[in-house]
Amino acid sequence: MSDYTGNNNESLVYFTRELSAEGLIKAYAKVCGNISGKVGVKVHTGEPHGPNIIPREWIKALMGRCIPEGRIIETNTYYDGDRYTTQQHRETLKVNGWDFCPVDILDEEGTAELPVVGGKWFDRMSVGGHILNYDSMVALTHFKGHTQGGFGGSNKNIGIGCADGRIGKAWIHTTPGQPDQWDIAKEEFMERMTESTKATIDHFGKHVTYVNVMRNMSVSCDCEGIEAEPVVTPDVGILSSTDILSVDQACIDIIYAMKEEEHHAMVERIESRHGLRQLSYMKELGMGNDHYVLIDLDNGGRRMTVQDAVRDLKPFTAG
Repeated sequence: MSDYTGNNNESLVYFTRELSAEGLIKAYAKVCGNISGKVGVKVHTGEPHGPNIIPREWIKALMGRCIPEGRIIETNTYYDGDRYTTQQHRETLKVNGWDFCPVDILDEEGTAELPVVGGKWFDRMSVGGHILNYDSMVALTHFKGHTQGGFGGSNKNIGIGCADGRIGKAWIHTTPGQPDQWDIAKEEFMERMTESTKATIDHFGKHVTYVNVMRNMSVSCDCEGIEAEPVVTPDVGILSSTDILSVDQACIDIIYAMKEEEHHAMVERIESRHGLRQLSYMKELGMGNDHYVLIDLDNGGRRMTVQDAVRDLKPFTAG
């Protein structure tokens, strides 16, 4: 499932400051050894004209060079909007220019259930049925804040993004029989989302890998599109690992290593939603390692610190 083999080990997390298609390719190349067969690339393709998603041209370059037969995979939304039905979703994909490779809406033709081993909320999770057609998955994640989760990293991208739009997402978000669609929050929400993620990554075993892009980090999720809160957190870089906990933990550690004025909004969003429970619950479920070695791809693969990653950050500017 990852480089993680025991509590005393450290997983490898690769880091580049190069926020570009070349940087994305460089980060992915370090963690793609077990990606083979039919490959699904899990990307948040965004609401119409969403300003903060990973640039389409970066992903086009990555897939063209490294995953030429791959498909972007997505699911329909739980909320009523421009990606609620498959037809609406495909129109939004056109608006946002996701036309350079096939896009598979996993729940277009129904659902599948994957077991959740060791969960306290679920023994199974409902996901988009087409996920069973894939041999490997690349979680290509825009790291940012999140209205419910506090932050959205690889865990959110998979846990929410692979759960189908009608059943799985409802299990995660809503207590049956009451009117609030979003009543499940804080620790319980983090745990339910993480159990959903576990179902999917257990299904793929060693054939899943993770790339987090720390760019245009609004405290809002990309689900909010043009309504997202303005970005005030500096851009950082791209991280990759075969360990989901390590890559999300490293991103959080980088956020907390920033200066107060750089991370205030993001930390407030994370802590007010109890988002750090994502990390501690991944550890409890044995999904990865919170001890990692950060490797500097810009300087010969030397070991680095999170303080190195945030040194001399520039204030965010759009564009």
